[in-house]
Amino acid sequence: MLHLRLITPADTTDEAVRLIEGTVGTAHLAVFAGAARDPAGDVVQCDVAREAADELIGGLRTLGLDEHGSIAVEGIELSLSKRADKAEKDAPGEGADAVLWEHLTDATHEESTLSVTYIAFLTLGTMLAACGVVLDNAILIVGAMAVGPEFGPLAGFCTALVQRAPRLAWRSFVALVVGFALAMLITVGFSHFMSWVDLFDAAKVRAERPNTSFIYNPDWFSFVVAVLAGAAGMLSLTSAKSGALVGVAISVTTVPAAANAAVAFSFGEYAQAWGSTEQLLLNLLGIVLAGTLTLLIQKSLWALQRHRTATKAS
Repeated sequence: MLHLRLITPADTTDEAVRLIEGTVGTAHLAVFAGAARDPAGDVVQCDVAREAADELIGGLRTLGLDEHGSIAVEGIELSLSKRADKAEKDAPGEGADAVLWEHLTDATHEESTLSVTYIAFLTLGTMLAACGVVLDNAILIVGAMAVGPEFGPLAGFCTALVQRAPRLAWRSFVALVVGFALAMLITVGFSHFMSWVDLFDAAKVRAERPNTSFIYNPDWFSFVVAVLAGAAGMLSLTSAKSGALVGVAISVTTVPAAANAAVAFSFGEYAQAWGSTEQLLLNLLGIVLAGTLTLLIQKSLWALQRHRTATKAS
């Protein structure tokens, strides 16, 4: 269940209440007349089954509450109520299958912002991976994968393609391109510094690295893994199973590939640098294709589910 807290202009409250009452899957409706001060208006609260929330939020936005009032949504960890149980039972479909498009768009918009924190995490992950490739240390590579925040803008780009949101698409694209460019540039400087203090050397980069050589030797398995990870990552976002994102992060070699490209370039190993760049681009392409396709399938299946429910009701 989700909890909705609305601030409605006084002349819109009745319409909002009728919309909530007419939505299958709602419970615990409460209206506090004149309770809101900024903006002025009434406060309306209700609980709604996840599978009914997207349609309800869309209707509330049609009333202009996002412009002249407020729509706040939060998850309910525990609800001991027979009415809530009935609302979830009556709502069409399964909550785990429902996609809250407004929430997904908002979340990916925030995650795809080219912020100082985003660049810092991506740079630190790339430098950590640089140590891993030089030492041929798989543990450091896995750690670097977990640190990298690149799935946020990748998910944002997929969402933008499905929702036809050019601003979000451009924002995500810039975050990816500029973020990786800066992280790799800083890692080149980091590699030169580590070489100056005799911690990195060309011999280690050129040596056989059985644990990390896959990073600069892309193949079809690289693309397959990226596709599977992209689908799993998007499902984890849309179903609120955020714990699965950790598994997605350590399945693809985006950050290690960027790191190996930077280190190899620093020591003039241009073949390695190009192979790592191919690996990076292949992973990004696989994730975007799979993520977009996953969202399109979810959107189609949910539309079909709603159509079947409406047909039965009529």
